[in-house]
Formats: sequence, C-alpha cells, structure tokens
Amino acid sequence: MLTKADDYPVHQLPEPIATAGTDRNFYDRYFFNGYSPDGSIFFAVALGVYPHLNVMDASLSIIDGGVQHNLRASKLLNMERMDTTVGPISVQVIEPLKTLRVTADSKENGIKADITFHARALPVEEPRFTYRIGPATFMDYTRLTQNGSYEGWIEVAGKRIELARDRIVGTRDRSWGVRPVGAQNPQGAAPPRLPQFYWIWSPLNFPEKFMLYHINADASGKAWNTASVIGPASEHEADHMAACWSKIDYKPGTRHARHAVIETRDAKGGEWRAELSPKFNFYMSGIGYTHPEWGHGRYHGELRVGYDTIKTAEVNENDPQYQHIQAFVEAKLTGPNVSTSGTGVLEQLAIGEYAPHGLKGIFDPAP
Repeated sequence: MLTKADDYPVHQLPEPIATAGTDRNFYDRYFFNGYSPDGSIFFAVALGVYPHLNVMDASLSIIDGGVQHNLRASKLLNMERMDTTVGPISVQVIEPLKTLRVTADSKENGIKADITFHARALPVEEPRFTYRIGPATFMDYTRLTQNGSYEGWIEVAGKRIELARDRIVGTRDRSWGVRPVGAQNPQGAAPPRLPQFYWIWSPLNFPEKFMLYHINADASGKAWNTASVIGPASEHEADHMAACWSKIDYKPGTRHARHAVIETRDAKGGEWRAELSPKFNFYMSGIGYTHPEWGHGRYHGELRVGYDTIKTAEVNENDPQYQHIQAFVEAKLTGPNVSTSGTGVLEQLAIGEYAPHGLKGIFDPAP
C-alpha cells in the first residue's frame, strides 16, 4: 500500500520502500502538469533522482503565446537524495500525498515560479510496470498518479501569469524503479531488435470526477500494462475499471491523434466513454524526454542550467525529438447517470510497429 514516505525520492526498488537495489538504471521521479480550462495556460515540471549515477535533474516548461519555454538543470547528487533543489528549480513536499510546492528562479533566462499543487482526489497506485526484452529487464517500476489543482504564479519573458486554484487543474505522478536513464547501454540483449514502444496515458479532470487511463502494448497490440480508474474529486476511493480500451484517429502524416475515444467497463458492468478532442501539443522534450542533450540522468558536471524555446506552430511532428507529446484535450465523459465535460491530456509515444493502427517502421506516419 502507499504510505506518506512514498512521496519522497528515497526508493530503492520498484515497490514501496523496502531494501536497497543495485541497478544503475534505478530512478525516482516527480512529474506535474497544469492547465487552464481553455488551454491558454499549460505548464509541466519534472525532477528526477538517479542514485547509482549520482545525478539529479529538473526542468520546468510553459507554453505562452505559441512558444514553449524550457528551463532545465542538472547537478551532482553527491548521494544526498533529500535535497530536491537543482540549481534554480526546487520541489518540496508540504504534506505527503496532498500538497507539494515547486519553485523556480532563473533571472538570466527570465523564468520564475512559485506553484503549489493541492490534491483534488486520492492518489492511485497503478499496476506495476514490468517489461522485459528477451532476458533483459527494460522497465520495472511503480507509479502513483494524482489529480489536483494549482495556485501561485509563473513569470516568463517579463510576463506574470497568475494561477488561481479554482481554475488551474492538472495531474502529478511519482514513479520509481528501473527504466533506461543516462547514457545508452552499449550492448543490449542479443540478438539486436528494432525499437518498439507504444504508450498512451490520459489523465482527465471533470468538475466532480477524474479519469485515468493508460496502455503499454507490444507490436501486435497486446497490452502488457493497461488500466483505467474513474473516481470522485474528493477523498473517497476511486473505482478501478474491469476492462478498458482506446481508439485513435490520427492526424494525417503523423503519429499523433486527431481524435481519441477511451471506453471502459466497471465492475458492475456499467459502460463509460470519454471522447477526446486534442487542441495543441506540449512537447515532452522540454522536460527532458527524448531530448538529445538533456535526456534524463545525463551527467553535466557539478551544476549546469540550460534554456531554450520551441515555436510550437513550426515543429516537425515527425522529428524523433518531438514524437513524445502531451496533447491538451477537451473531454466529454458519459457513463451510468453521468454526462460531463472537462479537460486533460493525451500523452502519446509510439516508436516502431503497432499492428492495430498500421504503424510501421520506427517513426513512419500512420496510414
């Protein structure tokens, strides 16, 4: 079961705190996203601890006026896992599993922030993610996900953006375990295999409810980890769905969704349906995912801070660096005695083949 200690980056194994591990790919990570009802505000934050690489890194990205501003930092961990400050970016646990605070202060790059996350639902422990490629363990981790609201402010490029708690919602997660971090393994399991990874994650916020859905699947379409939860925006337990699946209608010439549907069935046989309409993309490279220089766990010396921008309208969505996205979506949820509208994200990363959608090659666009 989850305990308050699980909100601190002190894990050793991909399970609640127990005994020490030795895998160099072990990590312990915070992630946050937040957005306004119309998507005019969208930000994301990440902080990762890599105890066997002796590195900690962090990032904050915000989209403003069609420009995604990306602040990143990396430092030597020096084996001190409780000091969750990396240069100008800091994450602080105020009340475990309820309230966390993110601050940033990079005057030279024009980014400052003071953001507090407040839980609007209980955290959800997702099924343990364990995936092997032949004999090699590629991933083995645990994750908690929690929907919430935000208050505070962000300053970017001389503009101050206020975050009102009754308006800005989003999702955070905490994951810990084993997944590829730092420099790439020079020798994988034999024989060599073409890359393949299919991932969808969709946390959604509605006025009185929240919904979570994810799927990891192999090239044939067989899910090796999938789950969905629908729950109240309160401190009451959520319902874990008995079955779940999704359908994607791709934008022409890309691997990103034009429209998506998530369908689930609860333990009583009730049918639920969420229809998602993507409005724009947040590029996960801004917080280190698939970034060629600022990938997670990379060594940058004692302390290094970086900053860049992405003009979102000019992105080539077929560039491998921009394949991993969180699309801001408008969502409509229907189910037993429920019809409601809200917002959320549809995170997508499809590498290699995925037969149900006709995806071929490594990054070939959807047919």
